[in-house]
Amino acid sequence: MERQIDNALSEWKLNLSRKVLLLRGARQVGKTWSVRNLGKRFRYFLEINFESAREIHRFFTGNLYPEEICRNLSAYYNVPLTDGETLLFFDEIQACTPAISSLRFFYEKRPGLHLIAAGSLLEFALEQLPSYGLGRIEHLFMYPMSFDEYLLAGGQKTLLDMKAESSPEKPLNPAIHTRLITLLKEFLFIGGMPEAVKTYIQSTDLRKTSHVLDQFLNGLIGDFAKYKSRVPLPRLREVFDAVVFQSGCKFNLSKASPSSNYFQIKEAINLLEMAGLIYKVHHTSADGIPLGAQVNLSKFKIVMFDHGIYQRIMGLDLSEYLLADSFSAINKGNIAEQFVGTEMIKYQNPESRHNLLYWHRETRGSNAEVDYLFQKGLSIVPVEVKSGMQGKMQSLQVFLKEKGISSGIRVSMENFGKYGNFQIYPLYAIHELINLNNFH
Repeated sequence: MERQIDNALSEWKLNLSRKVLLLRGARQVGKTWSVRNLGKRFRYFLEINFESAREIHRFFTGNLYPEEICRNLSAYYNVPLTDGETLLFFDEIQACTPAISSLRFFYEKRPGLHLIAAGSLLEFALEQLPSYGLGRIEHLFMYPMSFDEYLLAGGQKTLLDMKAESSPEKPLNPAIHTRLITLLKEFLFIGGMPEAVKTYIQSTDLRKTSHVLDQFLNGLIGDFAKYKSRVPLPRLREVFDAVVFQSGCKFNLSKASPSSNYFQIKEAINLLEMAGLIYKVHHTSADGIPLGAQVNLSKFKIVMFDHGIYQRIMGLDLSEYLLADSFSAINKGNIAEQFVGTEMIKYQNPESRHNLLYWHRETRGSNAEVDYLFQKGLSIVPVEVKSGMQGKMQSLQVFLKEKGISSGIRVSMENFGKYGNFQIYPLYAIHELINLNNFH
């Protein structure tokens, strides 16, 4: 399955001034598959999993000279480690802290060797290292599959191209729009975890896909045991579930876990964020550029990293979903807003983390909220998400008037179009929204 990250990996391979690459992201989002796919373009490929190959850890004791490490690994696996011809892949590197420390020396002593490291709980290991290679390591961030990647995986390249060529000034043919809405409904249930997508494409069986998601969810919860020294397991699970059930509104710490104190709840949120399982949506006053300079760190919403997992925690009734004629009938728990947030992150530059922002005015008798804000050049782009085919834009109108902005975006089940001073983007066109031109 083609992934957006593949282009960034190809550029890294060809860059003569590249550094050691650290591929970061939640577990099972496809990091290993993408590196193996890149490995096919090298003469030699050596993959080392530090969780399963515990005996290899001995090569990283004592000094961390790259030449000696390479000589030992090459002899042990009988694979040449040749500059420019070999891709060396350290997987699950968080299981061997000295191996993480060695990465900086590979950049200094073996700059010609292509080396990638990845790990499912890497953030926790990096937190414990005061310095692991500042200026000597570059990073790529990977996420679950986007809707565009889902279309490619399902052989829908033509639909993808037609969507990319559309805009509020150039709507899609109604029949094509309807087809994309149908595929979007599939994707909203399946989510972007590669194994779930693969299962559905091969079987077209939503029940089998649900089983894959449930097993993955069980694995995630099993991983919580690795955090128990910082937060009790029951408290962590309560906060994890609270993320789902408080979706779409400002996160209320006091309601997240009645059994926990304030510190435990904040620590649980921090751990889940480090694991890549949640994304905070911070409040910004949006009084000017840059938006990030006006963030209120104590006021935020939270979205789950994958809408398929989100739906399973919500307990979606599959029979109701299959029989639903309208999107609003299955839009339990603000799935539209959840979906848009994750898509906005997936289409950003993978070289750095990106923050989601929203705006909320709380005054007596005059509340107003805009779901998402982002920058485009020197412009602030306000985005209001609607789950159906219509909806009043009162909050967006309040924001435009208060901030002196002339136009806004409505994301809904509608086709591309315009409505007064609003541009309309379909829910399936977040990529096109992120790449919009000439916004004023």
